[in-house]
Amino acid sequence: MLVFDHVGMPDAGTQIPAGGVKPGEGTEEAVLREVAEETGLLTAAVVRPIAMEDKPHPGTGQPRRTTFFLLRVPAGTSDAWVHHVRGDGADAGLTFACRFVALPLDRPLADAQDAWLGEVDPGFTTRSRT
Repeated sequence: MLVFDHVGMPDAGTQIPAGGVKPGEGTEEAVLREVAEETGLLTAAVVRPIAMEDKPHPGTGQPRRTTFFLLRVPAGTSDAWVHHVRGDGADAGLTFACRFVALPLDRPLADAQDAWLGEVDPGFTTRSRT
């Protein structure tokens, strides 16, 4: 599973790429954009949605709908790298230490982002063989 840590911000916890859907954007398009922005991966592909949940945003308490997706990346994708976020979004200027980790996880992810991992077949390989 692809996770990242904020370099120099240990209290942020280990996370998965996430973010909002822009006006006129579909959720699949949004997840691929967020993965590219936060990790630099431009070659991810959506396999299927995993789950959708409605719960308050942890910082603002405002209603929030989150859709979790299962993605695939090419077999040659690096196991770990550092990505400097560019652009004009809230993450711009941050540095993320990205890596793939095996399931089950050693510890929970920030904001309970790992709550739906039981919906992923443990035998599924997210790195394509082509």
